[in-house]
Amino acid sequence: MEYNCKDFKVGKCEGEKIVDGEIMPLVLNPIEPNNKNDINSLLEYLENNKDWFDNMITKNSAVLLRGFDVKNAQNFNDIVEVFGWEDIRYVGPAPRTHIYKRVWTANEGPLSEFIYYHHEMVLIKEFPKKVILYCEIPPPEGGETPFVPSFRVTERMIEEFPEAVEEIEKKGLKYTFSAPSKNDQGSMRGRGWEDAFGTSDPIEAEKRAKALGMEMEWLPNGGVKTILGPRCLTKVFDGRKGRRMWFNTLVGMYGKDISSAMMFDGTEIPQNIVKRCEEIIEEESIQFKWQKGDVLFLDNLATLHGRRPSLPPRKVLVATCK
Repeated sequence: MEYNCKDFKVGKCEGEKIVDGEIMPLVLNPIEPNNKNDINSLLEYLENNKDWFDNMITKNSAVLLRGFDVKNAQNFNDIVEVFGWEDIRYVGPAPRTHIYKRVWTANEGPLSEFIYYHHEMVLIKEFPKKVILYCEIPPPEGGETPFVPSFRVTERMIEEFPEAVEEIEKKGLKYTFSAPSKNDQGSMRGRGWEDAFGTSDPIEAEKRAKALGMEMEWLPNGGVKTILGPRCLTKVFDGRKGRRMWFNTLVGMYGKDISSAMMFDGTEIPQNIVKRCEEIIEEESIQFKWQKGDVLFLDNLATLHGRRPSLPPRKVLVATCK
């Protein structure tokens, strides 16, 4: 497909792939390296091409703006707000800090830890359609935000485990997750339930959890165990070629100290199947190295994303949109 847009030219980045005829990520650079790369010019370009740009996110699953002078959280927020997409509040275990308007830190867990691939808020009834990331300080080593075309995982899992995929799909998935009462900044999953639900009142927390499709069990230490299910294994979304997305967090939650994943009726999922799925996800992953000022738009309905371990400093900010 031709990428005809007078305000952007298609570039390249390390690690990009062609997947089913689509460039992932689609890299958009300035037409010329001059003073028209400032934030005001970029905002004008985006305003003039909103529909085209949105279509590119859906078509290519990931779009990377590179080479523009995006200096800080305020600039990033202005980019997000150009499109008029509705904000959605993050609900999940990752510790995050509000920075400016619609902008938050990405997961503040230790940089030494790998954040496993996931669709953002996949377990919640309402999840974002877009995850937008901005690199203010690129890491000196590591710290990539790899992403995976989700439909490829489904295709390969069906090829290798057709009967298991059919059984899990039919029964649905059940997850459990335990959270402390207060935030634990020493863990990438250390967000406390008080912060997550925006209240210290257990009764109110239960109400809010139920609205999100969760049941809760209170733990003796003041923490909580959440139970979620049934949840889908795959999902098909409009406008994405009928592809079955691997829309779950089976590998990420399976057999962990604070989480579990199984079939909804309590049937355990064989470890070899989960292990092979983990290998397939890594094989299908797309890696690129952050550069200062990068803005990455991910179609959250079509891509899993994660975070590689990193040396400090690293500062990546995030906004999530309906």
